Amino acid sequence: MSGNPIFGSKNQSANWGTGSNAGSPVGFHESGNLSADQLQGMYQQPSATSHDTGRMTVGDTINKTILTLGLVVLGAAAGWAVPILMLPGALVGFVLGLVNVFKKKPSPALILLYAVAQGLFLGGLSQFLNGLYPGVAIQAVVATFCVAGVTLALYRSGKYRMSPKLNKMFMIAMIGMVVFSLVNMVMMMTGTVDGMFGMRSGMLGVIIGVVAVLLATYALVSDFTMIEELSRQGAPAIMAWRGAFGLTMTLVWLYTEILRILAILREE
Repeated sequence: MSGNPIFGSKNQSANWGTGSNAGSPVGFHESGNLSADQLQGMYQQPSATSHDTGRMTVGDTINKTILTLGLVVLGAAAGWAVPILMLPGALVGFVLGLVNVFKKKPSPALILLYAVAQGLFLGGLSQFLNGLYPGVAIQAVVATFCVAGVTLALYRSGKYRMSPKLNKMFMIAMIGMVVFSLVNMVMMMTGTVDGMFGMRSGMLGVIIGVVAVLLATYALVSDFTMIEELSRQGAPAIMAWRGAFGLTMTLVWLYTEILRILAILREE
C-alpha cells in the first residue's frame, strides 16, 4: 500500500516543508529577545488550526467527515421520503465516487455532492428493504456504528494494522468481489438468476456479505492510516477532504453490506 499515490512517499514531508531539513520555524531564533510577558502571551494564544497553518490535521478531517456524513443522513431522509430518488442517487453517486477517487486534488464541492447522492441511494434502499423487513434499517445503522467503533478501537490499540501481506490479500479479495458483483448484476439483468440479490442470496449471500464487511473494516484501517500519515507529513489542509471522502465512502459501503446481510437473514 506504500505505493499508493494518496499516501505519498516518505520524502513527501520535505516537499511540503515539514521535514527535518525544512529549517527552524519563522521567528524561532528571535524568541530569545522576547520578554517573559511576551512569551507568556504567545503561550496563551489558542492552538493553530489547519486554516492558520495551511496543514492537514486529524481534527479537521474529523470535522469534515462529520459534515459529509451529515449530508448523507439528510440525503437519506429525502430518499426515504421519495424512494424514486434512489436510482438517480445511485448513478450520480457512482460517477462522483469514481471522479473523486481518481482526482489528484480533492474537490470539496464534488465530495459534498457525492455524500448527498449516496444519501439518496441509501435512503431509498433502506426504505424499500425496511418495508419488506420492518426494523432492518435501524438494525443496520446500529450494526454499522458498532463495527466501525470496534475497528477504530482495535486500530488505536495497535491490534489491527495494515501490513504488506494483508494488503495483498485485500487487493486480491477486492478484485474478486468486484468481478463477482459485475457478473451477478449482468445475470440478474438478463434474468439468468432470480431473487432480490441474485447469486448473493441464501447462505452464500451471507458468507459473501461477511467477507465484504471484513474487507470494509480493513478499508477503514487504511483510511485511518492514510489520515494519520498525511497529517504527520504536513500535507496541505485540502487533503483533509481526501480523508473525509475515504471514510464516508467506506462507511457507506459497510452499511450497505450489513443491510444486505440482515435482509438475507430475514428472508430465510
